[in-house]
Amino acid sequence: MRFNWRYSQTELVMSHQGRCFCGAVEIEVSGEPEGMGYCHCSSCRSWSGGPVNAFSLWKPESVRVVEGAEHVAMFSKTAFSERQYCKKCGGHLMTNHPPIALIDVYAATIPTLQFKPITSAPHSSSLFAKTSGGVPSGLLPSSSTDI
Repeated sequence: MRFNWRYSQTELVMSHQGRCFCGAVEIEVSGEPEGMGYCHCSSCRSWSGGPVNAFSLWKPESVRVVEGAEHVAMFSKTAFSERQYCKKCGGHLMTNHPPIALIDVYAATIPTLQFKPITSAPHSSSLFAKTSGGVPSGLLPSSSTDI
């Protein structure tokens, strides 16, 4: 559990590290997330085991598995979400969302990230119009759809 500053070509970039529950998988995110918030669809509630899932959305090039890639498994209930977890401990890591080209790294997985939720999902198909990343509306499922 740490964060670092590193140079990326000509600029200083913040990075955050996190691990799965057992520590076998380490991930790193760098830069700033495209958005943060809470999802309360039935899939996220069931996956997280709680009433909401705190998410942080990142461009794929900002997320990498630093250690333990061989322990990462994936489950897809829908085409919208490729949920990734540690095969050793079952600890949740992130969810790839191919239709919107973003990766949700669970806020609890990267404890040094200052979580600043901007929105709650799903409540409309224009959810990400409110985020700093401005993902175009219509790319997310409606509130009656699980992601």
